[in-house]
Amino acid sequence: MNEHLDALVDAVGPSHDDCQSAMLDHAVAEGFPTVGADAGGVLRLLARVVGARDVFEFGSGFGYSASWFARGMDAGRVVLTEYDEAELALAREFLDGAYDVAFAFESGDAMATFGRYDGPFDLVLLDHEGARYAPALARVRAKLRPGGVVVADNVAAGPVDTETLVSMLREDDAPDPPTRDASWDVDTTTEGIGAYLDLVRSDPGFETTLLPVGEGLAVSVRVE
Repeated sequence: MNEHLDALVDAVGPSHDDCQSAMLDHAVAEGFPTVGADAGGVLRLLARVVGARDVFEFGSGFGYSASWFARGMDAGRVVLTEYDEAELALAREFLDGAYDVAFAFESGDAMATFGRYDGPFDLVLLDHEGARYAPALARVRAKLRPGGVVVADNVAAGPVDTETLVSMLREDDAPDPPTRDASWDVDTTTEGIGAYLDLVRSDPGFETTLLPVGEGLAVSVRVE
């Protein structure tokens, strides 16, 4: 987006609450990336629109994105997953008692953790390793209720090479387009994001659009 439109989005978007302001101070001090208020506002809106009661995050850091989901929920549960136990402990410190939802704090591998939950989930965030987005989708699909939403973060910025990504997804331009096999072995974030986007857009059970907020959110609703 151009700088004027970007400023308008920022001006119209939501403000941080007290908990999130403390989180942002920590993020700035530690140089820790967050989805930002623009993307966070989308997460809050999605939680509100789908009436989310059960949310699962693949990758949670210190709980910033979880706080946005919580702001869009009247009750229910958000499951956070994080390898770094210090970050997870910080998430617990920030979030406990801050919102009217329950939080489950799970350390270790998000894929393994997801297997221990029955679902169905209303809303799922993919924010772990880009190379694992497609395999995660294959698992999420079976536990996402009809009308539920999957959000994939970091699909248009950060380590992603957007020029390569566009070539991968435009099959007429790509000599070797990405396979739609969810187990496809990839080595880079760009390849992983490409495989994920190709998989979800080709699945008749989802409708997908990409929102140019934050570092890019691919939003997919389960329609069957």
